[in-house]
Formats: sequence, C-alpha cells, structure tokens
Amino acid sequence: MNDVTQARDDAVRFGQHPAAARVLLHLSDTHLLAGNRPLGGRYDTAANLRHTLEVVERMDLRPDAIVFTGDLTDLGEPEAYAALRAAVEPVAERLGAPLVWVAGNHDERPALRAGLLDGPATAEPITGVWDLGGLRLIALDSSVPGWHHGDLDDAQLQWLAGILATPAPLGTILALHHPPLPSHIPFFDILELRDQPRLAAVLAGTDVRAILAGHLHHATSGTFAGIPVSVASATCYTMNLARPTAEINGMDAGQSFQLVHVYDDTITHAVVPVVEAETATAFDAAWIARMSALTPEERLEAFSRKPAR
Repeated sequence: MNDVTQARDDAVRFGQHPAAARVLLHLSDTHLLAGNRPLGGRYDTAANLRHTLEVVERMDLRPDAIVFTGDLTDLGEPEAYAALRAAVEPVAERLGAPLVWVAGNHDERPALRAGLLDGPATAEPITGVWDLGGLRLIALDSSVPGWHHGDLDDAQLQWLAGILATPAPLGTILALHHPPLPSHIPFFDILELRDQPRLAAVLAGTDVRAILAGHLHHATSGTFAGIPVSVASATCYTMNLARPTAEINGMDAGQSFQLVHVYDDTITHAVVPVVEAETATAFDAAWIARMSALTPEERLEAFSRKPAR
C-alpha cells in the first residue's frame, strides 16, 4: 500500500484489524472489439469499460496493482488491444499502479503480447510474477489456443512449482482466467479449467493465499485445494442469475469489479457495483473527523451503543 492510502486508513482505523497491507483492483472480461463494434450486436463494451474506469478513479484509491483476469478482447484483434491499452494505461499511470494482463479464452496470445506487453508476437503462454512490496502476484495463462476451455500444461505447472518453492513475505496471489470452481449454469462445465487436480497438487503446502479469476461474467467465490477463489464479474455484460437456471443469459446491467484487501491474517474481496445511484452522506468526512477525535471507549459509546427506546 502506498503512503497516501496508508495514512488515510490509519486515520480512520478504529476496529480490531490493522490497515490492509496491500490493496488490488480486480477487473475482468472487457471483451473489446475493433472499431468498438457492439458485442453480440448489443453491448457497448468500450463505454462500459470507460464507465468502470471512471468509478475506479473516483474512489480516491491508490492500489498496489490493477489486475485484469482475461478476455481482454473478444476476437483477439490488434486494434482492440490498442483501444484497451489507450483506455486503461492512463488510469493506471494516474493511480501509480502496475498493470497485470491475464490471457483469457477470447484472447489471442500473439496479438496480446504485441499489443499490451510490447513483446514478440509468439503463442507462448503469457505468465508473469510481480513483487508488490512482499506480496507476490503470479499470472497464469489458462487459455488454450483454438479452444474456449481452460488448461495448464506441464511446463507452466513446473514453472509455477519452481516459483512457489520459495515463500514470499506476504504470501502469494494467483491470477488466471478460468476459475477452478464449478458452474451451476447448464453445460458451462465444458468451458471449465481442465485437469484441476494437477494444479491442486502444485499448490498443496505453498503460500498461495487467494486465487483471482474471471470467465463467468458474474461474481462468485469458493475454495480450491483449501484456497479461497474469487471471481470478478465482467465489465462488458453480466449473466442474469435471477432467471431460471436453464434460461440464464447476458444483460447490460450489474457490472462490477472487486477490491482485494490483503491483511496479515486474511484477504477480503469486496464487489464494487458500477452504478449511478444517489448515495447517502451519513458517514461523511465530518463524521470521520469527529470519530477520529474520540478515544476508543468514546467511539464505542458514540457509535455502538443503541439509543434508549
């Protein structure tokens, strides 16, 4: 966490936990198309991403990294990667945060490498390791060229095992596109991450504290090999889970991203809705200033005690 965020959090910390050691922004599934063609003839993915980034910048947050967990474009077009870069990089620069791009099943490795990473346009898996002040972030590439299901080959798993052999001071977070979780949507199991026991075997006994993923177009969570898994919703469109299971389809609503707060003893994943709605001002800056001036006992009396009825 940077000094500005640390100072602000220290000023309002009243409870049982210290301030988060690190904060990540987790976004997913932008699905941009060249020329901003409507996705599926319906969704303005560039406008939805722009709206999401506007919400991010209004948060007065200085994250330690911004992680996009795949399906960055819908067809892997170079122009779409250029548009994504033009939209996101200025925001990351203003926030002072490194960008982590994860490949998804709709991405094309050569174009992603050339368009976002300034690397050679090869079909090799797109992986990486970031040291975020003692918190290790590892990006895996679960995409399978020519297919929509996910997998991790032997070489990538061996590479991962080698890195995890040495623990990081604040532990490790993995980021990949295909979540190692079941889906209750009919036939989506076809598109799951395959051979999950192999990944579980690599993670056993390591310092991996959380797994970030996308792919499902709705926020969900679970555990894999005893490790919490958090799936971020999409910025482009989301799945309408209010419909009967056999009729779930996409809607241009419910977009969100996630705030990942890393503490010494836990990690939280908060869903941030991307909506324009009137917000109450009960707990404003003046309230925080009043509470900050009180002792812990006075705060309990002022805020925790129920009024007499």
